[in-house]
Amino acid sequence: MGEVILEAKEICKYFGGLKAVEQVNMQVEKNDIFGIIGPNGAGKTTFFNVCSGMYSPTSGDILYKGESIINKRPEEIAKKGIARTFQNIQLFRNMTVLNNVKIGFHIRTNASIFDAIFRNKKYKLDEELVTQEGLEILKKVGLYEYKDTLAGNLAYGIQRRVEIARALALNPELILLDEPAAGMNPSETQGLMKFIQDLNKEGYTIMVIEHDMKFIMSMSNKVLVLNFGQKISEGTPEYVKQDEKVITAYFGRGFDKEAEAKC
Repeated sequence: MGEVILEAKEICKYFGGLKAVEQVNMQVEKNDIFGIIGPNGAGKTTFFNVCSGMYSPTSGDILYKGESIINKRPEEIAKKGIARTFQNIQLFRNMTVLNNVKIGFHIRTNASIFDAIFRNKKYKLDEELVTQEGLEILKKVGLYEYKDTLAGNLAYGIQRRVEIARALALNPELILLDEPAAGMNPSETQGLMKFIQDLNKEGYTIMVIEHDMKFIMSMSNKVLVLNFGQKISEGTPEYVKQDEKVITAYFGRGFDKEAEAKC
């Protein structure tokens, strides 16, 4: 077993009488692509929100590199090396791609509001550094040609990639992607899959929530399956695809194994 970068221990998250997440354990190893799947309402996004500090768990613990991050603010967790994207694209449509990426540096800059108002030397040095590093990120992820394009003018699939590029501005080790392929056509989905795999080769550990079974199974090293807030399976894609509990929960009892095997 490799080095564990993120670990969930008996995580529960309740909203009144609703048990959105119940007793979930998980270990994500460094440099893996770790997929999380499950039917609608399975608790996937709630679990992600606990992992990234958006929610505090009702009980249990989340460890990042062996340190508990429970009750830490999302920005504190981001500074430690965890970045995430959301189901709905959250780009500034009337800003250029470069400026959208530059916003991702906000927790790493030293200039204050005072510095920004008066545009003093400290602000200008920060601005120069952020611009340079933003351009380097765009080059690294193959988006440099779009640097001066307004985000709202980009194809949907490219917007998703820009959002992930902005997450890289936090200088993370672990990236959490919440349904990044939602709404994409097959060509865009294939492009995103390669994009994520290339990021992984660069050394980023990646967790992905997705409804698209083929998307997750094609690129993940390990897969966690949730249903009604509980973990029902975890293992390699090959193991999970054959698990009867997964087949029943995700596809229904009438699921055709031979048809799925072609995915």
